[in-house]
Amino acid sequence: MKVQMLTFFIMLFSPIVVFASGGGQEIHMEFSHSLYGYLSLALFVIAYTLVIFEEKLHLRKSKPVILAAGIIWIFVALSYASIGDTEHAHFAIKHNFVEYAELFLFLLVAMTYINSMEERNVFQSLRAWLVSRGFSLRAVFWVTGLLSFFISPVADNLTTALLMGAVVMAIGRDNTKFVALACINIVVAANAGGAFSPFGDITTLMVWQKAKVEFSQFFLIFLPSVVNWLVPAVFMHFAIGQEQPEPLNEEVTLKIGAKRIIVLFLLTIVTAVSFHNFLHLPPASGMMLGLGYLGFFSFYIRKLEHRLADYEAPLNIDEGDSLVELFDLFKRIARAEWDTLLFFYGVILCVGGLSQFGYLIMVSNHMYTGMGPTFANVMVGFLSAIVDNIPVMFAVLTMDPAMSLGQWLLVTLTAGVGGSLLSIGSAAGVALMGTARDIYTFSVHLKWTIVIALGYAASIIVHLWFNASLM
Repeated sequence: MKVQMLTFFIMLFSPIVVFASGGGQEIHMEFSHSLYGYLSLALFVIAYTLVIFEEKLHLRKSKPVILAAGIIWIFVALSYASIGDTEHAHFAIKHNFVEYAELFLFLLVAMTYINSMEERNVFQSLRAWLVSRGFSLRAVFWVTGLLSFFISPVADNLTTALLMGAVVMAIGRDNTKFVALACINIVVAANAGGAFSPFGDITTLMVWQKAKVEFSQFFLIFLPSVVNWLVPAVFMHFAIGQEQPEPLNEEVTLKIGAKRIIVLFLLTIVTAVSFHNFLHLPPASGMMLGLGYLGFFSFYIRKLEHRLADYEAPLNIDEGDSLVELFDLFKRIARAEWDTLLFFYGVILCVGGLSQFGYLIMVSNHMYTGMGPTFANVMVGFLSAIVDNIPVMFAVLTMDPAMSLGQWLLVTLTAGVGGSLLSIGSAAGVALMGTARDIYTFSVHLKWTIVIALGYAASIIVHLWFNASLM
């Protein structure tokens, strides 16, 4: 019984159901009860346990899942080789590589733009503006949450969280309690804001692309999304002091090209959305084109800075000598959160390997008929808190249960906001754990899971009431 429950809760979010579409091959269901299958399940649980205790063990979260992924795929290959099939594992893992490559490239470009804006003093300038406006920490908490909620429907929840997280870190770096609460608020707000827009999250894009929900129909879950954010935000509001950050003693000046990099970032977002919407290409390909924008503009910045060096103090890489550093795009890329990027590799490969043992097929045969769509869709939200919501939604779309529009809106809502229950449940949370390392952690977020769950429940109730005619 324990093995069956473990199988259910882990394998629902596997990103592949059957690889039959890739070459006429079928998963052999007896593998789900094989020694290799059970070992793979156990290995994944152990690896994820190490991720949860990263703060205590001081072991980077990417390391255990990468190791587990490699071993699990050895078990997959050996299982199929035992029945004389030496090609299935090869094509299956290539499919996983494509899934990861799209996520990796999207994240890498977003992180590079954030790092570039940070290097050009964009966030320092925003910090100076916020302080000059006399905002208290409570006001900053609400401003960053509000911006996260309304920016994420356009810029997606990941890039929004990275942007607002950098602002919070710049304002309250010395106040770890404020930074932690503000990061939680940003994650919840960004995930909630991304849930009611087809451009706000990859999961909503997937639902839109599959024609399960029309563009205008996503806004039917706007009110539930607002409730999902406001309920925990109100509770956290009283845990933040009224103090104000100390005024800046020096004026913060934007470096050359700062505003144009912001424009290029927005253009990159538009490009990624357009690639998906009009060209039916992966958003990551549009993001990479946006990296090309930044690449050529960085060349212009370096040339301009070199010319200015002829008339002013020499430009140098040594910031310790109070000299200006030349803008270097590849240094901005190098400063990406590689632990986070590799963590996603491990997770996608782990669950992709586990799916080859047939566990998701077992779940898909019983879940929506046995539980009923409402209960099943609520459970999807809880499961998305364990692993990123992208494979969760992929699994549901692959199962393709017969559901009403209201139920598809419900699963879109729960998959989008359910990831806020745990810090590892969404790309936004994982990314902020990397940028606010040792401040915003799994255990810190866990302390507020109860109030976040209240918001989760309230949003579902509001949806069931407000959209009752669609259920």
